[in-house]
Amino acid sequence: MELDLSSDQDLLRGTTARLIESMCPLSTVRRLTESDTGLPPGYLGAAADVGWFAMLVPEQYGGGSVSGRGVCDLAIVAEERGRALQPSPFVSMNVVAAALAAAGTPEQRATILPALCRGEVIATWAPGDGGGAVPAASVTATARGDTFALSGRVGQVEAAALADWLLVSARGARGGLVQFIVRAATPGVTVTPLRGLDITQRLAAVSFDDALVPAEAVVGRPGACDGDIERQLHLACALSTVETVGAIDALFELTRQYAVDRTAFGRPIGSFQAVKHQLADMSLALEASKAVGAAAVNAVQADGEDAGEIVSMAKSWVGDAGIDVAQGCAQVFAGIGYTWEHDLHLFLRRITMNSLLFGHPDWHRERICRLHGV
Repeated sequence: MELDLSSDQDLLRGTTARLIESMCPLSTVRRLTESDTGLPPGYLGAAADVGWFAMLVPEQYGGGSVSGRGVCDLAIVAEERGRALQPSPFVSMNVVAAALAAAGTPEQRATILPALCRGEVIATWAPGDGGGAVPAASVTATARGDTFALSGRVGQVEAAALADWLLVSARGARGGLVQFIVRAATPGVTVTPLRGLDITQRLAAVSFDDALVPAEAVVGRPGACDGDIERQLHLACALSTVETVGAIDALFELTRQYAVDRTAFGRPIGSFQAVKHQLADMSLALEASKAVGAAAVNAVQADGEDAGEIVSMAKSWVGDAGIDVAQGCAQVFAGIGYTWEHDLHLFLRRITMNSLLFGHPDWHRERICRLHGV
């Protein structure tokens, strides 16, 4: 991305890249596609040692960021993860950490945040499948004495089958939004693993069948969580977008190098005008994606009034542009790019799936219109 990095942030980028190369390079990601978790042994603990899940957590709970700008630091990690198509619930883990740090009770923070920062537990966000201003309409919460009964279903929850904790966004009986931090093993909670396009990630559907959770599980003020969920959506979209930019960048460089190395009729194929034009168009789309991704990260870090609009602009642009670039790369690679053994399809899968998670491009374009009252 086009972010000005300090020396400490450069060190974070280098450390992250070395961790990925040593523990989970693309060859390992491919090998683990058929495993239950998709994660190599010790991966989460090693990632936690670098601070992947601690950037938005206060120091008193074991957190802390490199630069004091936690979202920007996480974006550096997200971009490197995208380059090597890393597994693990990175985005959702940080959404949960941010939510608890901002609105969790003292007990929730003391119990969950330190373990999350150390990579000892997995937490993920189940935002709901609604299509309103915030995606939280598919789960309902009904008060029953000192408990709440959750009912509904959330599709495409990141790493839900691996999670110890679920951050559930729901609607209360009076229509207001409320959030809960729920143990995944709670009776009435059913997690169904899904087979999706991206074979390097683990997604699942989560169903709530009158699942009872205590009042102590509420995160924030019941019926007044709209702003909290909106900020969570901003963070999730920004990190997902930057991860996609990293994947596009790595795939384009792979393609550019192939155009230099591959010869036809005695010349590198990159010297042919038709291929030059294609590479130029893809390069322009990539640079625009980097710029809008950086704008989204800075907007979320600043938490300004325009953050929602900028994030939706980035999510919609990169979601569409990334697929276009990946398809263009397939044309440059020609037949070899369509084989299972080539890595191109793995990048296309991740880019496509990221465009759908946390709101697909059309949803975000509509959201921009709603923000302007159109």
